[in-house]
Amino acid sequence: MPQLTPVRADIDHPGKPKRYSSSLRLWHWLNAVLITGSLLTVLVNSTVLKAKTATPLVISALADKKVAINDDQARSVVRNLRDQVWLWHTYIGYVVAALFLFRLILEFFQVVDQKLIHKIRKAYQQFFITKQQRELAGHEFWVKTLYAIFYLLLFITVVTGLDLAFEDRITVLRNFHFMKDIHELNMYFILVFIIIHLAGVFLAERRDKDKGIISDMINGGNN
Repeated sequence: MPQLTPVRADIDHPGKPKRYSSSLRLWHWLNAVLITGSLLTVLVNSTVLKAKTATPLVISALADKKVAINDDQARSVVRNLRDQVWLWHTYIGYVVAALFLFRLILEFFQVVDQKLIHKIRKAYQQFFITKQQRELAGHEFWVKTLYAIFYLLLFITVVTGLDLAFEDRITVLRNFHFMKDIHELNMYFILVFIIIHLAGVFLAERRDKDKGIISDMINGGNN
């Protein structure tokens, strides 16, 4: 299997760099910022605001101000802070869901050679069937397949997240207790994808022929 590092060359026009529409670039960077923010809220609540560690800190901080509270009161403060962070996590999730819907719609309106399904189909045909441009086609096929898997993971995150967000308003959703476990597990798969993606981009930028992938995702691949 080829290395999972992106390449600049376009599968339809190997002598030219890939082109990225402004809509796709906007989606990419907004999605990157929002997913990072979402993961940070999880990190904050699982570390800084973890009850076992945050409760003594609250008691100590208030004691310095000559305010005495017991453990239950401190835990209540921590719980309220955690709830505020989860609220931000929910708000971010709504925007991620909207962006995911935007990405699905965008796929239908993209020019043909920029559609994900077209790139996967074209790379598959050249790599496995006609055996043309095998190195480029192999890279394109496996990398784009990885992206397709990411979209599936994103879909699972959106569906399970919306279930958790609306379970207090829609009673029937409370019956799907497994959604919380799937949502949490899926987060780790997305983290794995992010690590692979960043590592792939880093390695690609070190190759002369593929240097400039990040700038292409900013300027659209015009240079």
